Order: sequence, then structure tokens, then C-alpha cells
Amino acid sequence: MEHTIKNRINDIIAAHISIPNGSVNKPYKAEVSFEKWNMADIVYAEWKGLEEIGLVYHKEQATIAGTPTVSGDHKIQLLFSLEGAPVNVKVFNLIINPDPRSLWKDIPGDVNDPYWKEDNVMAAAQLGDKQMVVSSKRGRSHKNVGTFRDDDFAYYSSDKKGWSVVAVADGAGSSLFSRKGAQIACNATINYFQQFFEESKEKEIEETDHSAIESLTVVAKKHMYQAVKYVYEQIKAEAEKHSELNPTLFNNKNKSILEYYHTTLIFVVFKKFDFGYLILSFGIGDCPIILLQEDKVQLLNQLDVGEFGGGTRFITQPEIFHSKEIPMKSRFNVTIAPDFCYLFLMTDGIYDPKFEVEANLQNLALWKKFMEDLNGDNEEKVIVDFKQPAIEVATQLSAWMDFWSTGNHDDRTLAIIY
Repeated sequence: MEHTIKNRINDIIAAHISIPNGSVNKPYKAEVSFEKWNMADIVYAEWKGLEEIGLVYHKEQATIAGTPTVSGDHKIQLLFSLEGAPVNVKVFNLIINPDPRSLWKDIPGDVNDPYWKEDNVMAAAQLGDKQMVVSSKRGRSHKNVGTFRDDDFAYYSSDKKGWSVVAVADGAGSSLFSRKGAQIACNATINYFQQFFEESKEKEIEETDHSAIESLTVVAKKHMYQAVKYVYEQIKAEAEKHSELNPTLFNNKNKSILEYYHTTLIFVVFKKFDFGYLILSFGIGDCPIILLQEDKVQLLNQLDVGEFGGGTRFITQPEIFHSKEIPMKSRFNVTIAPDFCYLFLMTDGIYDPKFEVEANLQNLALWKKFMEDLNGDNEEKVIVDFKQPAIEVATQLSAWMDFWSTGNHDDRTLAIIY
């Protein structure tokens, strides 16, 4: 009899039984079934080594559960005994994978770099009778290797004229100085329209009959085109100046100096009139401009997206001004809205994880889901409360933008006008 019990104990100790792997900071639950493990004859069981890693054995539920706190290959002991036998020990391997978020580094960019820029920037402003909040954050992929945020934004509101301008840009990750290209693109857009309003050039737009939308569009596009040309020239001037001072940095003979500054650009110029809001918009690249109303969503720009990637176009490509494939005039839009709930400008760091494909950008149900996400229906339970003062909303938006999305670690910029 004693020999039989000893053999039985040895069988239990030698039995190959695997417990499911877990991950740090993710709820864990594994079934403990002595019957399924062919160990129904165990009369006493106690687990050792679980609590140290954040787990607990629940005898009534027959589970090991909790939220693991320590990664690694853990040796968990099952203290057990059979009828009439002393306590023995069986060792289980339990693998707890590390939280992937903890593996990312946060290496600062070189503060002595002539094109140094801040990692995270946010702002809040009054734009006419609307509020605006915006946040731009360096992506984890940049933090991990100590490179800079390539996204940028800028805005302006003329209290005297009633017009407002918001610009957002996303520098190409493969272009060495794209962060500067994006910065210049946004700032030059603002500089152009500041001068534009100072010289009262907006009168030509305002004095065109808004009900004659075709005529209004022709006039508005003419002025927006000049803005885009100005932006291009400003980036070109910087590229020429920097390459002359630092020729060794521009050592790829297959690249023009402008390619080092490749960036997308989107902007809106808007004002409230008696008939509603007149919104002028422009876009080049893969960053969307979205007008959201209670029962309607509109994409206000044409996105440059390719089926296999690489379809993005940049403001720094001279050929865009005379492209037959995508005429420059098709990049401008004129929209009249009686009112709107939200106007969004975002880079693909937001668009990719939240909407995935271009077609989803005009899906009202997905936008309602997105607004619920902003309202706290997210993993981190971060709420962006638009009823709060704008600066608080901007702070909340900045926190919300730290959301985790597997495979999506690009810079994130989101401007919301509401």
C-alpha cells in the first residue's frame, strides 16, 4: 500500500501540466481542475509563490486569478497530500510576459540640435465664438530612439476681422528634417493669413455672394493657392539656407534638398456669418479634416493614401502644383455650415488607431464611438470634458492621447474646434 501511494505521488509530481501564460497589468484567470488533471485523489492543496506576483488561488471558484505584477518564468509550488500521506510539492512553470508598454524607452532629443523641438505641446484658445483645444505628442517610436516629434500645429484668430486659422502638419519620418518642415508649414500658413487679413484681402471672399457657391469657391481657392505657394517657398528658403551652411548633412545625391523637409499640411480658415460658418480647407497628405454635426459627418479634404503605403504627398513636392493626376484645385474645399458640433484636424497618429481606413472617416456610427471614447469609454478611463474651461480640456486631451494601441506608436496631433 505504501509503495502504491509513493508511486502515485511520484506520478503527480512528474505529470506535465501547463498553466496558461499571463501578462503584467492584464487581468488573469486560469482554471484549477484536479479532476481534469487526473489528480482527483488529492485531499489537501495549497499554492505557494502566487501572491508574490499578484495572483491568488480561489478554492471555491477553483481558479488562480488576479493581475500579475512581476514578469518572468515563475516556479509556482503546489503543496499537496493524498489520504494517509505527508505533504509533497509539485512545481508548475508560470510564464508572465512583461507589459509591452514598459519595454519602451523615453530618450530625450538632443537639446543642442538646431532643429530641437518640444516633445509634447498643448494649447487652448478662443476662435471667434468657438473654443479650440489642441495637443501634439512625440510618439513612442521617436521616444524609443531619442528622435524628435515630427508633427506640428499653429493657429491664429483675428478678433477684428472674425476669421480664424488652424494648421496641422505631419513631417515624413523618413526625411531627416521633416520636423522643421512641419513647423515651417504651420507657422508660414499662419503668417500668410495674418498678412492677408492685415491687407483686408478677405473682403473679396466676403463680398462674393455666398449663395453663388461656384463663384465663391473660385475666389477662395485663388487665395488659398497663394497661401500654399507661400508655405512651399518658406520651406524651400530654409532648405537652401541650411544646406549651404551644413552641406555634409545633405549627402544623398539622389535627394533634392526639399526632400529632407517633406511634410504634409492641412489647414482650415473659417468665420461665422449670418448665413452660418464659411469654412475654407486645404489638405495634402494623409491627415483628415472632419466636420461633425449631430447627424452628419463630412470629410473636408482629399486624403493622399496609397493601397500599399507610400501614397502620401507632401507640400515640399514641387510637382503637386502642376499634377494632372491630382490637380491642385481639388485639394481646396469651401464649405458652408449653419453650425457645427466639432471640427477636427488630426494626424495619422490619431487616424490610424481610431479609424484605420479612410472609408471609416465618414461613418457617423464610428464618430459617435470616437466621442464616447473621448468621454471616458476607453481602457484608461480618461475623460475629455468639453464643458470644462478650455485649458482644462486641453490638459485632459493631452492625457487621453497617451492611449495604448498595439502597433500604433507614431506622433499624435489632434486639434478640436467646438
